[in-house]
Amino acid sequence: MTLAGQPFASIDQCAAEAPRIAEGWLADHAPLVQGGLSCLPLSGLPALPVAAVAPGVNVHLGQVAQFEDSPDGWIANLGFVVGRDSIAVIDAGASRAQGQALFAAIRAVSDKPISHLVLTHMHPDHAFGAEVFREAGAAVIGHEKLADALQARGPAYLDNLTRLYGPGPMIGTRVALPDVAVADRLEIDLGGRVLTLTATGPAHSDNDLTVRDSATGTLFAGDLVFRGLTPIVDGSLPGWLDWMAVPQPGGPVVPGHGPVAADWRDAVTAQRDFLTALAHHTRQAVRAGLPLSQAVPAIVDGLQPFAGNWASFPDSVARDATAAFKELEWE
Repeated sequence: MTLAGQPFASIDQCAAEAPRIAEGWLADHAPLVQGGLSCLPLSGLPALPVAAVAPGVNVHLGQVAQFEDSPDGWIANLGFVVGRDSIAVIDAGASRAQGQALFAAIRAVSDKPISHLVLTHMHPDHAFGAEVFREAGAAVIGHEKLADALQARGPAYLDNLTRLYGPGPMIGTRVALPDVAVADRLEIDLGGRVLTLTATGPAHSDNDLTVRDSATGTLFAGDLVFRGLTPIVDGSLPGWLDWMAVPQPGGPVVPGHGPVAADWRDAVTAQRDFLTALAHHTRQAVRAGLPLSQAVPAIVDGLQPFAGNWASFPDSVARDATAAFKELEWE
């Protein structure tokens, strides 16, 4: 457990103040107890690998896998943008441990204040490291529906990940609700560098938020864009297709999963083809009058030509078929 947000001028200052800080933190994190205390320079902490995808824009690429196929759940792409005065972080990782590793990576690039953390949506691989950045002084920003979604699903997500990976990797992880809700658009100024946050209607989820960097045109799309990992429908399939139908001009596109795309077409073409086929085969099943138990296998069978292009395909496509049928049977 690392209280990474505490700045100290020296190791001696840390040693003098750490007991008080640790006591206060533990008082708010029962039933955790102190088993030892030490001070380390940030350079001594584990740090996520990050790479610059545009000037001042840095990205960590997550594993291209679903939770069940990952050893630790560190599967989402995360990023940060450095302005003249401060830094904004986009998504925080799947646990406190990953949030700490992202914090250490940021500090290897810049010591500017971290003013904002933007959560692109509710799913835990993106949102569960948030408390680290709140402790570091960041305002947590999300879609206007994010708080309700995290309150409804967050405890179950946390229980599931703790069962999947064990209590050690998830120790100290808590669900952090946003401080600022975005209903439409919001601009945040990092000092000569403005980020535009745009809330969408139901698509991948019902609380998706994108981030565009004015300086480079880089778009952080969150899970509105999947590359390599099978897209998951947890909002609205028609809504997602409608979102993709409006091209987003600018520079690189950072997806929620998979490699960074050079432009919009590169980012969405494969995903649009898959989701269009999902809608087509689902509507076929609905028109045929199939019940859910027969429709899902039929839809999955129709999507088999895509199987070689997407990771974690079998389980994910069955989930997508179920979600799509439940939505489209009432069109």
